[in-house]
Amino acid sequence: MAPTYVAVVKRECPTCELVEPLLGLLDQQASLVVYTQDDPSFPAGVTTRQHDTTLETSHRLRIHTVPTVIRLDGDTETGRVEGWHRESWQELTGIAPLGADLPDMQPGCGALNVEPGMPERLAVLCGDIDLRARTIDVSPLDDPVEVAYDRGWSDGLPVVPPTAVRVARMLTGTDRDPQDVVGLIPPNLNPCTVEKVAINAVMAGCKPEYMPVVLAAVD
Repeated sequence: MAPTYVAVVKRECPTCELVEPLLGLLDQQASLVVYTQDDPSFPAGVTTRQHDTTLETSHRLRIHTVPTVIRLDGDTETGRVEGWHRESWQELTGIAPLGADLPDMQPGCGALNVEPGMPERLAVLCGDIDLRARTIDVSPLDDPVEVAYDRGWSDGLPVVPPTAVRVARMLTGTDRDPQDVVGLIPPNLNPCTVEKVAINAVMAGCKPEYMPVVLAAVD
């Protein structure tokens, strides 16, 4: 079975623009799907081009740098190249010579799905994090902080609304499973999970790196 290739690019990347003709060449000689993170019309000259609007595909493919070209044999990834490096591209694609008029190598650019805050947003969107706490909808006309005060979630000190993304970011500070039980909460002895500790840590204004100390204190 012939291999297939997946490429992830964005127009606002000089290296992606550099290899645009090579993607067209690869498309002519193999099965290629290109996911573009920004401009849906980029790159030109390929048959199958999809706009990764939500960046969900980039997240699932574990993209860190663009351009990235992935080789698939069946459903199994058998290689990938990040940025532009002639020898690596030739080895991955089996096409040689390749890019003779290009520099030997050029590093890629940071992918949009790994920009600050995006990994946590995408982890929530893709269901990568097991969050089970009850969610409370707040009207767009209401102030989330005032809602927290009205519900008695603060003793009068400032409070940070614990959105799913903020909780996901807090959980990056520990390798414990979000549903691990840390202890029991009096007076009803309800289970206190790592997720619930993270929720309260968000509300208190903690940083993710504080989580090990917070969990130790709760223990």
